[in-house]
Amino acid sequence: MVSSVLCRCVASPPPDATATASSSASSPASVGDPCGGAVCGGPDHQLRLWSLFQTLDVNRDGGLCVNDLAVGLRRLGLHRTEGELRKIVQAGDKDLDGQLDFEEFVHYLQDHEKKLRLVFKSLDKKNDGRIDAQEIMQSLRDLGVKISEQQAEKILKSMDKNGTMTIDWNEWRDYHLLHPVENIPEIILYWKHSTIFDVGENLTVPDEFTVEERQTGMWWRHLVAGGGAGAVSRTCTAPLDRLKVLMQVHASRSNNMCIIGGFTQMIREGGAKSLWRGNGINVLKIAPESAIKFMAYEQMKRLVGSDQETLRIHERLVAGSLAGAIAQSSIYPMEVLKTRMALRKTGQYSGMLDCAKRILAKEGVAAFYKGYIPNMLGIIPYAGIDLAVYETLKNTWLQRYAVNSADPGVFVLLACGTISSTCGQLASYPLALVRTRMQAQASIEGAPEVTMSSLFKQILRTEGAFGLYRGLAPNFMKVIPAVSISYVVYENLKITLGVQSR
Repeated sequence: MVSSVLCRCVASPPPDATATASSSASSPASVGDPCGGAVCGGPDHQLRLWSLFQTLDVNRDGGLCVNDLAVGLRRLGLHRTEGELRKIVQAGDKDLDGQLDFEEFVHYLQDHEKKLRLVFKSLDKKNDGRIDAQEIMQSLRDLGVKISEQQAEKILKSMDKNGTMTIDWNEWRDYHLLHPVENIPEIILYWKHSTIFDVGENLTVPDEFTVEERQTGMWWRHLVAGGGAGAVSRTCTAPLDRLKVLMQVHASRSNNMCIIGGFTQMIREGGAKSLWRGNGINVLKIAPESAIKFMAYEQMKRLVGSDQETLRIHERLVAGSLAGAIAQSSIYPMEVLKTRMALRKTGQYSGMLDCAKRILAKEGVAAFYKGYIPNMLGIIPYAGIDLAVYETLKNTWLQRYAVNSADPGVFVLLACGTISSTCGQLASYPLALVRTRMQAQASIEGAPEVTMSSLFKQILRTEGAFGLYRGLAPNFMKVIPAVSISYVVYENLKITLGVQSR
C-alpha cells in the first residue's frame, strides 16, 4: 500500500499543486492530485491517499498522532523511532493540535516530496534519473564525508527493489515516504560549526547552508542567531579574554603573571568593572565581520569551486580563508581598538571614539593596521586545522555511530567544536601573540618600530619558545564556557527567530 500511495509519474508536481491542496476539504474526493490527473488518474490517487490515512488512523478519530503512526506503519512493515514520528507530526501540524488531519496529511506528503526531489537531483550527478553507488560516494565526498564502496552499496540495497543496484525516483520516494528527511543535507543542517560556536576569534571557515535554507531565507536567521550567541558568549568570557591580552603583552620571565595575580591586579587597578574593558568593541565588531565574511565567502565559492552547492573541503578552506582575509581587512582597525581598550588604564580614554581619535592624532592611520601581517598569516593555520580536525571528528562519528540520523546530539557537537577550536588556536597562537604585542607597542612613546620577524626573534631570545605562548592558559580556559554558552544561546535564539529545528 505504501509504495503505491504516490503516483508513479516522474514529472514534478505543477506549481499550483500546493494551492490545490490548500483549498481541499478533509475528504478524499476534494483533494487535488499532484499530477493534475494527467498520469496517475486523479480519483484513484485521491482514494489511495484516503485509504492510507484510514489505515494509519488506528483509533478512527480523524487524526494521526504519534501513536497512530507508530502502530499503523508497523502494521505496514515500516519501523520508525518515536523521535522520527514526532518530527513528521510537527512538520505537518499546521493548527498545532498535536495530530494530522487528512488535509494536513496530504500537505505533508506533497511538501515532503518536493524536498525529496531536491535531494534526488543533487545526488543524480549524471542526470540520468538514477543514483548509483559512485554517485552516493561522490556526493558524500563533496560534503567532506568519506565512505567505502561497500558502505555505498549497503545504502543502495536498502532502497533498491528490483536488484539493479541503482535507485530511480520512484524507489527513492517510496523508501522515504512517511520518513523525516534524514539524508545527506542533514549533515549540513546538524553539523554547523562556525555559526554556532564563538570562542572570540572569528577566523573559522563559514558554514554551508542547504538549498532549502537558502530558498526559505533561514540562512540569515542562522547568522543573526550566531551573532547574538557570540555577543553573549564573548561578554561572559570577557574577563578571561582581557587577562589573556595582559599576559601576552606584559608577562615575561621577570614579570611572571599568574591567573589569580592577573585578576587581582585588574580589580585593584580599576575595580570589578575593569574586567570587561575592551568587550564593547569586541561585541560590536561581530555584525560587520560576520556579514562581510558571509558575502565574501559566497563570492569566493564562485571563483574557486566548479559547483558552489557542493564545495569540497580544500575548496572550502581556500574560499573561507580568502573570505576571512577580506573580513579581517575590513574590520582590522576595530581589532586594534579592542587591544588598546583592553590595555588601557583607568581614566586613559573616555570611550571607544576618544581612543580612536587619540590614536589617529598621535600615531596616524598606520597605527590602525599594526600587526596586520601576522593576523593575516594566522588565518591559514587556524582555519585549516580547525576545519580539518572538525571534519575528521565529524566523519569518524558519522561512520561509526550514525545509524538512523546525522544528528550528533549536544555533547558530541560541543566536544567536536571545543577540540577543533582548541587545536586551531594552538597552531596560530604565536602569530596572535605577536599581533597583539605589535598593536600594543605602537602606543608606547619612544618605542622602536618593530617588525614581525624582529619581534619573533626578540621573544625567542629573551623568553624562549615558551614566550610565544604567554596567556595560553586563560585562552584555553575560556574555550569550553564560550562554546557551551554560544551553543545554548544560539539554540534559544533559533526558536525566537522561527528557525525550524529538524
